[in-house]
Amino acid sequence: MLVSVTDLSKNFKELKAVKHISFSIDKGRCIALLGPNGAGKTTTLQMLAGLVTPTTGKIQFAGNENSDYRSLIGFLPQHPSFFSWMTPKEFLQFIGDLSHVPKKQLTARIDETLAFVRLEEVKNKKIGGFSGGMKQRLGLAQALLHEPELLILDEPVSALDPTGRREVLQLIDKLKHEMTILFSTHILHDAEQVCEEIMMLQSGDLKWHGTLEQLRKEFDSLAIKLQTREPLKGVLEDASYIDKIDYQDQHTATITMNDMEKTNELLHQVILKNRTVILFETIQDSLEDAYMKVMER
Repeated sequence: MLVSVTDLSKNFKELKAVKHISFSIDKGRCIALLGPNGAGKTTTLQMLAGLVTPTTGKIQFAGNENSDYRSLIGFLPQHPSFFSWMTPKEFLQFIGDLSHVPKKQLTARIDETLAFVRLEEVKNKKIGGFSGGMKQRLGLAQALLHEPELLILDEPVSALDPTGRREVLQLIDKLKHEMTILFSTHILHDAEQVCEEIMMLQSGDLKWHGTLEQLRKEFDSLAIKLQTREPLKGVLEDASYIDKIDYQDQHTATITMNDMEKTNELLHQVILKNRTVILFETIQDSLEDAYMKVMER
């Protein structure tokens, strides 16, 4: 275990932004923090990064229980800001000095980090002329420069165009093999692409925490899409192994089963009722479907 969080909360006057949440982060994991706007994602990440003081709770890094752990964290805010008159090389030199990276190592680290985020060719150009995607990659570079144990990214791709989003997600995918990553997003597809673990926040409460595999196992419901040449309504309503039937029209329905081992019985019943089957396929819930089930419970 890398980080242990116990009874963490944050109040802003009357607003309870985060409500007594507890979780742990294992070393080497890539975790997505999901939730709608206002769920408390940014406040949670800022508390973990040491930028906001919790109202209650404890954050402990393994081996650093009673010391300042902020040097172990790299943080990329949702809207990173830069000195537009600086070059990437000058900016990372400045960040390296603030982060106390040894001077003998700093020049090499700047070159390595700019190469990783694919900005080495513009390292001497003014940041003011950079695109949004280039600035986001530079923000990622400053978070990586001191080789943190935990990389925290707040909505790293939310403001980017499709090309910029793809570039940053590709970098995150490479980084997850080298360090522990926690990033917030409300774009479920991005989480599904790069992470293996999910935390879900809603109105400051931690609604769910586990692996993608566990999420699908717990909240996925398998269904059958069935289409017949003759009208289908009235054929299956009395079947005990069916939870719900959603008709798209008189001939087509999506059938939610409570026992998927009864699919052959379902097909047999349809044929016995003299219906000609045109389509019979299994449908599995998407991550979005599972997410909505968590948020609605």
